Amino acid sequence: MPDLGDLFDDFRQEAFRLETLDDYSQSGSVDAYRLFLDGRERPADYNDDWLAEVRAHTDAGRRMYRVHVVRRPLTPYLRFELGWGYRTNATAGEEFFILDVTDRPNPLPDGVGDFWLFDSTTPAQFHYSQDGKFLGADVLPDDRGAEYVIYRDTALAHAVPFADWWAEYGE
Repeated sequence: MPDLGDLFDDFRQEAFRLETLDDYSQSGSVDAYRLFLDGRERPADYNDDWLAEVRAHTDAGRRMYRVHVVRRPLTPYLRFELGWGYRTNATAGEEFFILDVTDRPNPLPDGVGDFWLFDSTTPAQFHYSQDGKFLGADVLPDDRGAEYVIYRDTALAHAVPFADWWAEYGE
């Protein structure tokens, strides 16, 4: 089985991410999140490593996109992730969609959590603690890919482009 790093290096067409949590504050960008909470400006080099990776993929014609399942009102962390992260990452070509379940049931089956899906074939399930700390990922066999394609397609069918959603609810 490839590891997660290999999957990011070797995907050929697309990498899709489903995000289901409202707090990833212990997983990454912890210092940037503190700056955000303190009302400080976003640093000029915020997320540079990820931007370089995304840009390399999108410049080569590979798609990187994600759906985040949210419920309003947004948590402070989601205001940070969407306001700083998504808006910054979009400049490198990453695409974002929002599945807002505030006034409707979540169309995804219970228990579907965070994952990446590479080339509609290889899923990697992500695991987090209650306080948003990344605990690890399990790369699943390719024969599970079809199941995750259904989750991706369901999420996308019920989501709206981030920019449209943010214009209405984010600012």
